[in-house]
Amino acid sequence: MPDTHALVNDFLNKLKKRKIEGSKTTAKMTAELLRSVISQQRIPNTNQAGALIQAINAIGEQLVSANPVELAVGNIVRRVLHIIREEDLSLTTASIGGLSLQALSDDEDNVDRDDRPVLSAAAVAAAARSTLRAPSLQTLLEDVPHSAAIHQSSSSAGDSEEKTKSTDKNSRSRKLKHNVIETVNDLIQDIATCHELIAEQAVEHIHHNEVILTLGSSGTVIEFLCAAKEKKRNFRVFVAEGAPRYQGHTLAKELVARGLQTTVITDSAVFAMISRVNMVIVGAHAVMANGGVIAPVGLNMVALAAQRHAVPFVVLAGIHKLCPLYPHNPEVLLNELKSPSELLDFGQFSDCIDYGTGTGSPLLHVVNPAFDYVPPNLVSLFITDTGGHNPSYMYRLIADYYSADDLVLQQRPISS
Repeated sequence: MPDTHALVNDFLNKLKKRKIEGSKTTAKMTAELLRSVISQQRIPNTNQAGALIQAINAIGEQLVSANPVELAVGNIVRRVLHIIREEDLSLTTASIGGLSLQALSDDEDNVDRDDRPVLSAAAVAAAARSTLRAPSLQTLLEDVPHSAAIHQSSSSAGDSEEKTKSTDKNSRSRKLKHNVIETVNDLIQDIATCHELIAEQAVEHIHHNEVILTLGSSGTVIEFLCAAKEKKRNFRVFVAEGAPRYQGHTLAKELVARGLQTTVITDSAVFAMISRVNMVIVGAHAVMANGGVIAPVGLNMVALAAQRHAVPFVVLAGIHKLCPLYPHNPEVLLNELKSPSELLDFGQFSDCIDYGTGTGSPLLHVVNPAFDYVPPNLVSLFITDTGGHNPSYMYRLIADYYSADDLVLQQRPISS
């Protein structure tokens, strides 16, 4: 196995140099890196989950700092932390349930096995909850004679219990790591197949003779539209070119190659053409906790035009793009300025410099933002790999996939 430090440093360099772009690619590579870290992490006998959480937190903080705009990195780190907590809780519940069943069987040694009632899953869960419940004064007083009796009867078997405890801890740590790795493998598979799951829902939303508007280039949008074409849906697509990178030209060529009727329009013509459109379908860079969308620049203008003409604005996004943070959080970087050369060549504005003051300060500034923020009130529907959701439902998905303790990535000390 390669050294985890070398893998982490190589991934950090790629993130800093922007050699890895795109939420899907970044999310998948982040999950694969964290899987390697977990597989090589040495877990102590006590607080195994705490050791894994601290290791992932330490690496996750570095990854997020390397490229704060790529929110998919932080999403995957928080998903893995949630997986560790869930698997640790599952093992703890299972072990407590086993101890409760063992105690019940020991108390019923004098009862015939055929006469013993079969314990249901609800009874096991109730026993686990009663064991995990914090002790009260009444339970402490009631358990004094029983505890003393147990102490007297177990004094002769102390040495054997110590040996079995160490063995149980080692086996539990191995099982925890194995379960976490298996669940991370499922997460990687979900990221790889999210396009297919989203595309399967296309026939429910695109109908015959409709006109669909999109902007820029998105692999999810391509698969979604082509899936509707394969289901014998006959429709047209308007593609806004998405200046200044003109990714809409790439999308239009791909759609034409796959047999879709496509019309390319300029970004400034969106408002003029929106009255002919039945639905706007776009991709997203990230989906925030309030239902807002960080998307390629120009989409906020499209969303406003769609709202003005009562056109549904549909966003396609995998669950790995769901960020459990809000846009106003200080650790969220909503935008990134790209190179001015995408707008103007250096020779075109090299003369726009004020030499009269002696400072040589430029009179012309070129701003080239990469993303737009679309507020939740402009979004009609999210289509994810788990189905369609309203923007107001995002908080419920966040509770399913993230833990409240992991919203802010930071290193925590290991407690025994």
